[in-house]
Amino acid sequence: MLNTESGFDSQLPVLNSGVASFAAFGLQPSAICNLLSAGCVQHSMFRVNRTVFRFLLYASSLMFLFSGKSFAQQGSKAVVQVTDSGYYTSFDNTKIYFEKCGSGDPVLLLHGFMGNSSGWKRSDLYKQLLEQGYEVILIDLRGNGKSDHPHREDAFANDAECRDITGLMDFLKIKSYDLVGYSRGSIIAARVLRNDPRVRRAVIGGMGAAFTDTSWKLPKALYESLIHSPAPEFEGMKNYVRKQKLDSVSLAYMQKQQPFTSPEELGKIKQEVLLIRGNVDSTNGSTPALQALIPHSIYVTVPGNHNETSGTKPFADQVIAFLKQ
Repeated sequence: MLNTESGFDSQLPVLNSGVASFAAFGLQPSAICNLLSAGCVQHSMFRVNRTVFRFLLYASSLMFLFSGKSFAQQGSKAVVQVTDSGYYTSFDNTKIYFEKCGSGDPVLLLHGFMGNSSGWKRSDLYKQLLEQGYEVILIDLRGNGKSDHPHREDAFANDAECRDITGLMDFLKIKSYDLVGYSRGSIIAARVLRNDPRVRRAVIGGMGAAFTDTSWKLPKALYESLIHSPAPEFEGMKNYVRKQKLDSVSLAYMQKQQPFTSPEELGKIKQEVLLIRGNVDSTNGSTPALQALIPHSIYVTVPGNHNETSGTKPFADQVIAFLKQ
């Protein structure tokens, strides 16, 4: 396991079999549930009678059985479908992909390096937030996932990712929101904390105080390894980038232009902040040192290493408890 901030081994996309089963018939799970009592199924594309509906329901049930998952296995509530998704055009015409799911107080989740928003969908936190009645907002940070991948160094400079986020909140007309970052997402979350007063409270996960030091060597080492021949310790990372067909140029520039937040800036944060990391995660500097810099912060550890912790139930339990206090 590489000792970097990537979290890349937990970012592979998967497909929810239940939603796929209904989607195969052009219907979403919520539509099925809403129409059970209506005596027929109405869809924007077609209408079917009870007999056809029963066939579809029977066939869908078989697909659930063979997929190995059911609503009951997914928890006390069914998986909530995405309520809105699309692209927002940011300040420099970079298109940023986002999704919204659920309803309630908004919570924005920020993924780590070489990840994308789909990583959060496999996490216990995503599931719990929806079950607890939050609106979950996901974003593919520029250079990642479905968002544009600029091949210019200046496209990642001057708090570009922070500006993407605050612009997205404007676009969505969000008046206040909670913020959860993990790994490199925490570095961006710190910038948002300093620049957007709409943030109620924030979670900084998988991160120590290294990003407050402009002499931190890791971003430059990652940049050099992605642009040129990788150092031996980053060979696995470079192989992963090739295998997953990630954009090494965009990834390199986001590391070269990695934002730093000074201790002085952190000292001005007024919101409550939860600092959380795995008990065997030694990456990215000291979290107790980071806690000393943020006035209204608490620090907890949960079982896990850097690449796995954000997807676990203990991590989710701590975040949910913090958001509810």
